[in-house]
Amino acid sequence: MPKILIVDDDDALRNLMKIRLAGTYEVIDTGNPVQALGLALEHKPDAILLDLMMPNTSGFELCQSLHTLSYTSRIPIFIVSGESAAKYREHVASLGARGFFEKPVNFVDLKKRLAEEIQSQRPERRKHVRVRMRLILKLKGKDEAGRTFEQLATTENVSAGGFLCGFTVALATDATLDVFVSSAGQDRYVGKVRAARIEAPDAPWQRYGFEFVERSREWILQD
Repeated sequence: MPKILIVDDDDALRNLMKIRLAGTYEVIDTGNPVQALGLALEHKPDAILLDLMMPNTSGFELCQSLHTLSYTSRIPIFIVSGESAAKYREHVASLGARGFFEKPVNFVDLKKRLAEEIQSQRPERRKHVRVRMRLILKLKGKDEAGRTFEQLATTENVSAGGFLCGFTVALATDATLDVFVSSAGQDRYVGKVRAARIEAPDAPWQRYGFEFVERSREWILQD
């Protein structure tokens, strides 16, 4: 069961969030922001729900600390605050937060975003043995804004079921792309893939784990 760390000095809201998330997540909580960093290091939660205005240490400071430390830097942080999203959303995003929810909390939207983020952070299931093999690929499809693109990418990590590669195009969740192997000036169609994993969703250069949803006999590895 995925773990969620809740950091909020409002006892009533913290207890409400625990009740609403119970059954889906293992919830760890604290009303003391000073303890939060230690709990994050101890439990390595799958996501953190963080209030902004708290005594002793503000949510801004804690968000930045969590994002800066290598051990916690990849844990997605969602701000849950009574402060205005319009006022602080851009600032907390620059500190590493993945989302902002105003109080009273819309739990339907919160659960949806948590599920999406945790799924994207989880390692691919290794159904196939990976091989170090350098290939130049051409990927065609639409980005998250719906614009058509065509881009070359290099992979050195392939399997019968997919490949890993760096990619500068931002893709929508579960986007499907056409894949071609580029060799000797020719492009051979090898199938369709979806982005199963994104290692750095907010970075301009991202590393995607792609898996085949349709594969031709032209792909370099077969089952």
